[in-house]
Amino acid sequence: MATSYLELSQVGIEFDSRHGKFRALDDINLSLDRGEFVSLIGHSGCGKSTVLNIVAGLHEATEGGVILEGKEVNRPGPDRAVVFQNHSLLPWLTVYENVELAVNRVFKGLKSKSERRDWILHNLRRVNMEHALDKLPSEISGGMKQRVGIARCLSMEPKVLLMDEPFGALDALTRAQLQDSLMAIQAELGNTVIMITHDVDEAVLLSDRIIMMSNGPAATISKILPVNLDRPRDRLALAEDREFVRLRHAVLEFLYGNKSEPVTPAATALTDDAALDKRESITTEKKYRVTSGMRPLTAMA
Repeated sequence: MATSYLELSQVGIEFDSRHGKFRALDDINLSLDRGEFVSLIGHSGCGKSTVLNIVAGLHEATEGGVILEGKEVNRPGPDRAVVFQNHSLLPWLTVYENVELAVNRVFKGLKSKSERRDWILHNLRRVNMEHALDKLPSEISGGMKQRVGIARCLSMEPKVLLMDEPFGALDALTRAQLQDSLMAIQAELGNTVIMITHDVDEAVLLSDRIIMMSNGPAATISKILPVNLDRPRDRLALAEDREFVRLRHAVLEFLYGNKSEPVTPAATALTDDAALDKRESITTEKKYRVTSGMRPLTAMA
């Protein structure tokens, strides 16, 4: 039997609160293959970021645990890099120096100074930011800051890239450009990626599987949606693709169709082909916006 590359097994976590113990997550079970891209989606407060923080080693699970390549995850490490919605660049350091900070932390003693410089420049070229080496974060746009944050993470050569709504604060055009860049980089490097998003189209476009979480407290994985779309993916072609539309409708049904209660592990694969036939147009979602770098659905007047 093949061993999973990354495995979350019976993960639960409790936090102290004024009213006693608060159970944020309960019985999270998830296995990822090397190079797989999964998205976590669910309503605000359902514990998506807590899952990410446990994998990152920033939180310790109350029970259960995380195994990466056969080793338990119990603290932060360079084999797991986090891209936050806020770029988290140090404002007094240049673009180059922000990436250099991570490279020196991981590769000092392993690479020479010239090799480290070449590696920094290589990763900035990956995100098309080599032209802004000497600029401070205050001198570049939000999208450019996020590109630098991604370059900094890639420069660590992480086994797992953890992304917490990395494009959520960006305009639609910049978000689409960064989505395309991420797909190209992930295809090149084969990183395992876990990304949190509230953007339904983004989840379908980027993912191999979409992990749908129930509402908290004691949130858990409710359903898992396989995304069997060929790669590389073209956003314009997918906009009219029947399978893409079916997958998007399935996620919307989960989020807004009162179907977010936990189910048994045996029922975690969502394969409801009737979703599209049942609902060719999204007319009942009038008060929600589905933001997208592809084809936004806006609230109807």
